[in-house]
Amino acid sequence: MDLGINTDAVCSIMRSDGTVLDRKFINFPSEKDRLSHVLGRIRRFQKEHGSRQIGSRWAYAKRLNTELARKTGRSIAEYAHENHADVIVFEYLEMKGKISGKKRQKLHLWKKREIQTMCEHKAHRYGIRVSRVCAWNTSRLAYDGSGPVSRDPKNHSLCVFQSGKQYNCDLSASYNIGARYWIREIIKTLPETERSSLEAKVPAVKRRTSCVYADLLILQNEYGCLKAA
Repeated sequence: MDLGINTDAVCSIMRSDGTVLDRKFINFPSEKDRLSHVLGRIRRFQKEHGSRQIGSRWAYAKRLNTELARKTGRSIAEYAHENHADVIVFEYLEMKGKISGKKRQKLHLWKKREIQTMCEHKAHRYGIRVSRVCAWNTSRLAYDGSGPVSRDPKNHSLCVFQSGKQYNCDLSASYNIGARYWIREIIKTLPETERSSLEAKVPAVKRRTSCVYADLLILQNEYGCLKAA
């Protein structure tokens, strides 16, 4: 599950062998447009009148943001339930300490936190577990293992792999998030000797901050060969 800026959430239903059964883009454009208009009015008001008397306007923007997050969280949990998912995997969000950055950035981080909270409550009612993986490089690295991607300057929802292939950036990230979860689950259940053998054959799985979907496929192939030997 990747929570993006251009799309509220991108979901991928993935098996432990890397098979992607389904995908869904969850987006609420009208709600985001309303929030964007409110933020624009706040920005113009600040230019003309300064930061005084702006608190109520930011409070309204935050309420719109919270409602958008709750809709997204409910949609994620319902989609997982419809597809009989066992676990919903998010990126781990660092929430400790003061949130730095501009107001718009803070609203985006608040929305991600609210989405995860709402989704977790809803998922537990359905009997679905929620897990989290390291967020580093999930969007920056291509899911096919070709390395860092570059964003399309004309469309930030798209990225270009080093091979020249153009792909949806949030969808690529969702594959990487799912792969990191399954890599962790596979590795931690193995005896030490088998784990060391697999990590020697697939060195990328040792460093979870750089694991991608392609590494899961390689790991599963090597794991199958190891069990067959």
